[in-house]
Amino acid sequence: MYHSQNPATGELLASYPPHSTPQMLEILGATQEAFEAWAQVPFAKRAELLKALAQLLRDRANQYGALITQEMGKVFKESVAEVNKCATLIDFYAGQGEALLAPEPIKAGFAKSYARYEPFGVLLAIMPWNFPFWQVLRFAVPNLMGGNGVLLKHAPNVFGCALAIEEAFLYAGFPPNLFRALMIEPEQASLLMEDPRLKGVTLTGSERAGVAVASKAGKELKKVILELGGSDPFVVLEDADLEKCCQTSVFARCFNAGQVCIASKRFIVVEPLYDRFLEAHRQIMESWVVGDPMAPQTQMGPMARADLMIELNSQVQQSLKEGARLVTGGKILDRPGHFYAPTLLAEVTPEMTCFTKELFGPVSSLVKAKDEEEAIRLANLSPYGLGASVWSRDLARAEKVAHRLESGMVFINSMTVSHPALPFGGVKRSGFGRECGSQGIREFQAVKTVVVA
Repeated sequence: MYHSQNPATGELLASYPPHSTPQMLEILGATQEAFEAWAQVPFAKRAELLKALAQLLRDRANQYGALITQEMGKVFKESVAEVNKCATLIDFYAGQGEALLAPEPIKAGFAKSYARYEPFGVLLAIMPWNFPFWQVLRFAVPNLMGGNGVLLKHAPNVFGCALAIEEAFLYAGFPPNLFRALMIEPEQASLLMEDPRLKGVTLTGSERAGVAVASKAGKELKKVILELGGSDPFVVLEDADLEKCCQTSVFARCFNAGQVCIASKRFIVVEPLYDRFLEAHRQIMESWVVGDPMAPQTQMGPMARADLMIELNSQVQQSLKEGARLVTGGKILDRPGHFYAPTLLAEVTPEMTCFTKELFGPVSSLVKAKDEEEAIRLANLSPYGLGASVWSRDLARAEKVAHRLESGMVFINSMTVSHPALPFGGVKRSGFGRECGSQGIREFQAVKTVVVA
């Protein structure tokens, strides 16, 4: 049995029986049948059903938000915002999906020639717990709009969210089995990838999981999209708006208890502003209210699981042994649940654990750079390249810096965020492929060239 527990209290919420391998393959067959019919449904009808889903999410935002908070600990207002953001994503693809997949005329000397987009088929989405609605719908919505079918292997601690999403699709009027949630183990997912009826895989998760899935997909000659870890740099130049910058920096790190792949993690500050940034960041971080994620005054809730909290604390303690200086936090809070103190580490250097690894929790690592050039070098001195943030009042200068950062996304004078219209994904060991925007809806579309001689 799979068990869902409230990370703020330890309360057992629900238990879920696993799908056997024969059950998994039976569901795959049902989704394949649903896909074959769905691929013939006009875009207008698909958009109509998506709009019904968007309205359902808005109507049930508080209900689904409470479920998210209960299962993984996110502050309730953040959970509600996540559900509403999913509705905004649906608005985008329901309104733009048909145009984004329209045939593209190509002048090539023939009477007529063009490229058209056709759906792959049934896809497997292996998704994490940190944004249990957004991560799933960010993938499922454009691919359903594009005519594909979707199987979901969600993280076991948010199976309640997985089933709620499955039920929402049905309630909105989507065909049965077009979107199904699977309660399966990684070994079963690997077996599923061997089945010729499955046409592609996406994974959002750890580098280790990404390597395993990409290896299996490569062996089976199936397309895969990976959105993996990040150790995102937050680069502060000497002409930054320090007040706005520091307010944003703490939120960027402690939002969702720091459990965000695109959260700023390495704060690289040029020497003239370093001390002032450190003190302002400390004061704001220490003012954050940590507690019951359902309480309206709470700014940060618990981490999602005990093992994640213990691993984070181990990384912090290792970084301190390596020479980092503890400014504030750095401990597991003495209270029920999986609460970790918002933490600031200073005098961080590139060989330390908090610089080289992804710390998936509310820990800011502060790095001093002598100037802009060194800040860029330090920012790029990472195996990851998911997102980045640059702070400067000189926007032309900031854009030039952004162009030199080895990252899939760079935000100027803002924390890194995801947006339905903007391509989302990384470079280096942060993965490959894109979600959202025009790129996201086309990833699992077969491009067919048609020529009339």
